[in-house]
Amino acid sequence: YSLGPNSQGLATLQQLNIMERFDIRAMGFQSAAAIHHGAEAKRLAFEDRARYYADPSFYDVPADWLISKDYAAERARLIRPDSILQTVFAGKAPTRGDTTYFTTADKDGMMVSIIQSNYRGMGSGLAPDGLGFMLQNRGEMFALTDGHPNVYAPAKRPFQTIIPGFAVKDGAPWLSFGVMGGDMQPQGQAQIISNMVDFDLSLQEAGDSPRWRHGGGSEPTGEVTPGTGLLHLESGVPAATRKALVDLGWTIGESDGSFGGYQAIERWPGRYAAATEMRKDGVALAY
Repeated sequence: YSLGPNSQGLATLQQLNIMERFDIRAMGFQSAAAIHHGAEAKRLAFEDRARYYADPSFYDVPADWLISKDYAAERARLIRPDSILQTVFAGKAPTRGDTTYFTTADKDGMMVSIIQSNYRGMGSGLAPDGLGFMLQNRGEMFALTDGHPNVYAPAKRPFQTIIPGFAVKDGAPWLSFGVMGGDMQPQGQAQIISNMVDFDLSLQEAGDSPRWRHGGGSEPTGEVTPGTGLLHLESGVPAATRKALVDLGWTIGESDGSFGGYQAIERWPGRYAAATEMRKDGVALAY
């Protein structure tokens, strides 16, 4: 489960739906094939993010279609195992009328997933007199192109990136988690789920595992970066995997520290597991 528009939560679900069409487990943990298919799923999902995610009070976001299994199958058919998609576009919808994350759970099985951000550093830099907090400036994420679903309008909420994550297994609450970091959030969430489901990693191992982050493509602000973008890999990704990704045509970016921040609680029968991020400040506490 994730948040719908005007947030970017659908991107996690879209990525996972596309990845589900492939046998990621058989490709191998931290293999070039697994990263390649995950990154291509991200590129496809983010084109839809740029095209369709906006305030549903002002725009009829085709959310059900975007997260449908049929649409995921259609998008997955675009991915080639031996080459990069040189151009990616948003799907054609059918016509119709600085972040802080934490999660907590109690003895009764209640789990809460929360994320908060002022956006650009200190937000707007303005603080209401006597209240002690900064106002956010997420209005920066509006598009200024006439006709764009996310174009600025009075009383309209801009596209925004903050998405607390929650997952169920067999219909029961399973995972309350988040990965901080702007565009990294849905990419990181999809990798966490894949690490646990496809590769049987534990809650902490899923977060400690080396991550990838793809940058480039279209943005909900209307900006477009041409080409196939940069695939950033953490230093722990094997050298053989890096070479194989280059051979597939990926341009590898620096390991620049922009791989998010992860916190999670996993529910087991009668108990919990908790995990925290090794990349930045974080703590897992039991009481």
